[in-house]
Formats: sequence, C-alpha cells, structure tokens
Amino acid sequence: MLIDVDRRVASFRENFEIVRTEVSRIIVGNEDNIIGIMTCLLARGHVLLEGIPGIGKTKLVQALADVLHLKFSRIQFTPDLMPGDIIGNNIVREDEQGRRSFEFARGPIFANLVLADEINRATPKTQSSLLEAMQENSVSAGGRTHPLEQPFFVLATMNPLEMEGTYSLPEAQLDRFFFKLRLEFPSAADLNAILDRTTAAEEPQVGRVLGQGQILEMRDTARSVPVARPVQEYAIALTLGTHPESDQATAMTRRYVRFGSSPRGTQALILAGKVRALLCGRLHVACEDIREVALNALRHRVLLNFDAEADRVDADAILRDLIARVPESTH
Repeated sequence: MLIDVDRRVASFRENFEIVRTEVSRIIVGNEDNIIGIMTCLLARGHVLLEGIPGIGKTKLVQALADVLHLKFSRIQFTPDLMPGDIIGNNIVREDEQGRRSFEFARGPIFANLVLADEINRATPKTQSSLLEAMQENSVSAGGRTHPLEQPFFVLATMNPLEMEGTYSLPEAQLDRFFFKLRLEFPSAADLNAILDRTTAAEEPQVGRVLGQGQILEMRDTARSVPVARPVQEYAIALTLGTHPESDQATAMTRRYVRFGSSPRGTQALILAGKVRALLCGRLHVACEDIREVALNALRHRVLLNFDAEADRVDADAILRDLIARVPESTH
C-alpha cells in the first residue's frame, strides 16, 4: 500500500512538472499563475484571471488547453451575449414524417476546459448563467438536467473594473471561483523574452502531454491527502479573521471589510493546501501550505467598504496583515 501511495505522489509531481514546463515554453514569466491554474484544475475548482488587456491572459489559457488532451471551448463575452449562447437552446427538429419535437442543442459550456474571455464585459444576467455549471457541474434547460463531462474547468479572464464597458461580477459568482489570480505587467527582461518568441520566423509550439484519465487520477490523489485538525483550525481562523464582527478579526478587517469570506473560502484553503503539500513532497498539509494559497483563495471573497476605497487599501493588504497576525493552532 505504501509503495502505491509513493508511486501516485511521484506520478503527481512528475505530471505537474511536465505540464508546467510545457506551458512555460509559450508563456514568459507568470510561474506562480501557471501553478495556480493547475492547482485549481486539480482541486476541482475554477479560476478567475485579472489583468489589463494584452498581457497574456487568454494566451495562458490557450497554452494550457493545447498541452492537455481535453475538449476546449472559448466563449467571448460581450454586452449582447445571452445565456442561451452559453448553455444552449431548445430547437425544433422535424423528422422525415413531418413530426416535430424539441431537441436541446448544446452550447459551448459543454467542454472540459471553458475559456470565458473578458467575462466582465457581459451583463450580470449572462454572467450568472455560468453559476449552475460551475457549482453543480450540470446545466438545466427545458425541464431536463444535463451533466457536464469531467473534468469541467472554467477559466475566466477579467479586465480591471475601472476600465470602460465592464460590469461588476455578482458576489455569488465571484464566490464560485476557487482562485483569483492577478497577472502583472511583465518586466523589461520578460518583455525581451516575449519579443524573442513572438516576432521570430516561427513561434514556439507545445505538445499534448497529459490526458483526461491522468488528470482525474491526479485529482483523486490530491483529495486523499490528510489534514490534521490543528491545520484545519488554522484555515478556519484565517477565514473567520476576514469577518469584521469575528473575535479573530484584525484592526484592518474591522475598519475596511464589509463582508468576509464564505465557507467556500475555507474549502479552497484546504484543497489548495493539499495540492501544494504534494508538490512539496509531503503526504500531509502544513500551515505553511495554507498561508501560501491564502491570497489567491480569499482576495475575491473579501468585500471592502467605502473607507477601504477612500484609503486605497486592497484585499491583499488586509489579508497579508491577517496572515501575519493569526497564530497557528497548537491543539
């Protein structure tokens, strides 16, 4: 049994590294974001990528799709996009005898990897059409429920809210995203590397290195990592610390936070911690794993008040202060 566990852990790390290396042939920098996206995929979550246009959000997702043997679908979100354009519609079919019947024509949501490009350019009604698929892994239409094939993974890109022509994502939908990752503007060295790769006669290509079965096996391996009660209590303490009315709240939380994280945030801390533990070669989750994933797991689940906007304090600053102050459980 122990040999089998060691084999699965070694296979997990090896496959993860193969995917990361292959994607890095296309994507310059963004090492942490590549790891973050893979963590979401293996933890059965969805990821929101935020950054200004032109820094490679869509390219990063497309590179991952090229590397994996999974069905890929891209949805370009625009103000006139309707829910039926995403999940599909019931259409009338007529057979050879002239009998008519309704048939459900599946939309682009029926894929393994779904790129929701510029999700905040569509109206909240259209954005919300993803909710059931992201949470229940199914789509309801015409009185029937249609299951989605596993793995099902939504990668949404998002432009900063202060840019024109965008809509705020509903809080309920933000909470469905496992991680929110931020892509920063590349450095001068990274820009040189980007130009070298994209302005030459031939651009680098990637190969498909991982299949559906391997991904599902890696998901099962990640879920099987045990979590000790003190580590679980530490994740709970971090979550409670985002609530201004909690005894765990810091001074910054009480001053700047309107609403804290939901229990989904705690689940994200634990599941992402399991993936990180495996990548570090451990068969147990440590508090350091929880700290490392806390920003990505909680930043979009902390709703700020007017004082935070006025003082230009963002969720990351509040969470860093919280992480520094919450002690590890010793029970």
